This record gives sequence, C-alpha cells and structure tokens, in this order.
Amino acid sequence: MSRVEDFLPSPGELIPAASTVKVTISLNRSSVRFFKGAAHKHHTKYQKMIREVLDRYASHFQAA
Repeated sequence: MSRVEDFLPSPGELIPAASTVKVTISLNRSSVRFFKGAAHKHHTKYQKMIREVLDRYASHFQAA
C-alpha cells in the first residue's frame, strides 16, 4: 500500500471571498423564519442563503 500525497486545496481556497457591503434591511418575519429553518436543516447560515438568493437574482437580470 502506498500513501497518496494530499493534493486537494484547503477549504478556504474552495470558496473565494466575495467583496461584500454591510447593509441594514427589514424583511418579513415569515421570510426570515423560512431561511433560518432551511439554514438549520442544511447546516449553514441563513444570511448566507439570503445573500445567495439575491446574488442569483441580480445575476439573472443583469445578463438580460
């Protein structure tokens, strides 16, 4: 049996850091509840999920 050298990138290298801007936003309580529940189920952060939805929405309509 031979040992295989580690060739995978570190976790930090897998997801490039995006340039973000901190904002204050008021959301419907039911929307926040939905994202918090989904985030808990998928072991992630709800703000990250909301940011991803907004980014995809913006990308879709910027390309149009």
